[in-house]
Amino acid sequence: MNVINLDQSNSIVNAFVSQIRDIEIQKDPLRFRRNIERIGEVLGYELSKSLPYYPCDIQTPLGNTSTYLPEESIVICSVLRAGIPLHNGLLNYFDNSGSAFISAYRSHNDGSDDFEIVVEYFASPNLDGKILILADPMLATGQSLVAVLKALEKYGTPQKIHIVSVIASKAGIEYISNHFPDHTSLYTAAIDETLNAKGYIIPGLGDAGDLAFGSKL
Repeated sequence: MNVINLDQSNSIVNAFVSQIRDIEIQKDPLRFRRNIERIGEVLGYELSKSLPYYPCDIQTPLGNTSTYLPEESIVICSVLRAGIPLHNGLLNYFDNSGSAFISAYRSHNDGSDDFEIVVEYFASPNLDGKILILADPMLATGQSLVAVLKALEKYGTPQKIHIVSVIASKAGIEYISNHFPDHTSLYTAAIDETLNAKGYIIPGLGDAGDLAFGSKL
């Protein structure tokens, strides 16, 4: 798996990531969602460098010019609900892309730290030959993304898979590397060292879904 980590060099993304981590700034859900969206835009820009392009002639009011445009064969699949702001950021750049949505959540047995991933809802266009972008802001254990990949199999086989994550753990990267096809790339804004006993990223930022949309029952 090819891993592109924006944290390896300083950029404006540092500011966005620091704000979504900050326990005081997190009290503003609008700002939290907007920062996730902005990170999605930057990751989308980096991802766009790897897309296939075709030559195109453009007629301007004063003459002709030529350029290269990306092929429009992208489907963005977001893991609900936390993935929605990230999805919006990617759509801001890949505005003609198809969209897929899937729910994947942790089901804890008897209140213990052990859990299984439950997928209950998914809607997707055909993925055959498409470039699939999987958007999940927190790549913790990696089990959710593997469950999503299996659930999407009946919708076709993409030619390329890109995973877009705001913060990833080393353990999660290793896990998905062993389960995703070789032609998969991961784009992330930061990589954290460890997971706690409940499988949450440390230092991470907490529950991205709750911070963006409020706590759930």
